[in-house]
Amino acid sequence: MSDLPPDPGPQDTDPLAALAPGHRLARGVARSFTDLGWSCLFEVSLKSGRRVDVMALDDKGRIAVVEVKSSLADYRSDQKWQEYLEFCDLFYFAVPEGFPREVLPEEPGLIITDNFQAAILRESPVIPLAAARRKALTLRFARLAGNRLLQAIDPRLAP
Repeated sequence: MSDLPPDPGPQDTDPLAALAPGHRLARGVARSFTDLGWSCLFEVSLKSGRRVDVMALDDKGRIAVVEVKSSLADYRSDQKWQEYLEFCDLFYFAVPEGFPREVLPEEPGLIITDNFQAAILRESPVIPLAAARRKALTLRFARLAGNRLLQAIDPRLAP
């Protein structure tokens, strides 16, 4: 009898297999935003206590928030998206191909995404943040990014 662990099946070696559908879709959003020059973070907690799926920062200091909805049931069970508007310059919904887009509000931007990429179908209106709010969010973004990098390198270093 061998002491070696069993050979993992194909789904065990796929890093996406362990992720929830919304997280896989968020990855597609982040890849496309990164290609456009934005820096992205997942699961960013706001001062309000809410947590956004994707927050992105561009080279002009603009902040975008993307709310990922993996299914109609996910969208209908979570209607807190308007609470995110005071924490960003641009707001988008990101949904998979085949999502019934007619149920989504027309005001926010719209992104179609899969596990690997995304396409902006409707641009978000730009509603500039107040300077103090922008500074606070930019500092939160930078500190969170730094702490996550430290934790990835050495979990003992991060707070």
